[in-house]
Amino acid sequence: MDLMHCIAFATADEYHLGSLSQDLTSHGYVEVTSLPRDAANILVMGMESSAKEGDPGTIFFFREGAAVFWNVKDKTMKHVMQVLEKHEIQPYEIALVHWENEELNYIKTEGQSKLHRGEIKLNSELDLDDAILEKFAFSNALCLSVKLAIWEASLDKFIESIQSIPEALKAGKKVKLSHEEVMQKMGELFALRHRINLSSDFLITPDFYWDRENLEELYDKTCQFLSITRRVKVMNEKLQHCMELTDLMRNHLHEKRALRLEWMIVILITIEVMFELGRVFF
Repeated sequence: MDLMHCIAFATADEYHLGSLSQDLTSHGYVEVTSLPRDAANILVMGMESSAKEGDPGTIFFFREGAAVFWNVKDKTMKHVMQVLEKHEIQPYEIALVHWENEELNYIKTEGQSKLHRGEIKLNSELDLDDAILEKFAFSNALCLSVKLAIWEASLDKFIESIQSIPEALKAGKKVKLSHEEVMQKMGELFALRHRINLSSDFLITPDFYWDRENLEELYDKTCQFLSITRRVKVMNEKLQHCMELTDLMRNHLHEKRALRLEWMIVILITIEVMFELGRVFF
């Protein structure tokens, strides 16, 4: 059996799934509606032709802004990505999207589906609906990984933008950041931290898997393989370090402001004393 490819991209903060479904349907793609109701915020599309025989080409679109392609031709993938652009909220840079993708090979085989040595083995005896569910579990984990990769890149970019500050403070140099810029940096950090910890399923298994143990195992194993928990932990440590640094910058600016105020008060008092002395002696 030929190896087939499964590839995931995070392209935006969010998708308009309703309009995307209509748009893709008008281009000849077929919506797969067999997913259970509690598999919310997801659109699954099928197509007539696939990259290799033996498994239908399928695409999973997660509302959180990620798409996972199973056995889809490169030409088709490119077309779908173009259609997708019109339905994105806060799209990411195209170069970043392609750089931070996640790809796994998969094969149809006998026996239970599993992730083995970085390769997905799908049970060839499953009916179409069950196969879609298992692909959903794998796709869910891949979606998290590519979203996390985008946020990791955002954080690295942020760290790069402030990395000269500790050295400047250490050397006793002036920090060339205004109070507003420091507050903006802190806002960026809080937003990123919020998105990771509160707006995602990175730290907990989604409710969908609670009564579907076999799917939960596929999801968990894939998350483990993609080091989701460890990466979130590392990212939170980096975020904490950045928070401490921005706090330091803010305190530094407060001290400068306070010192400036003190000098202004001293100067005003000096002027007042001089006026008083002038009145006494002249």
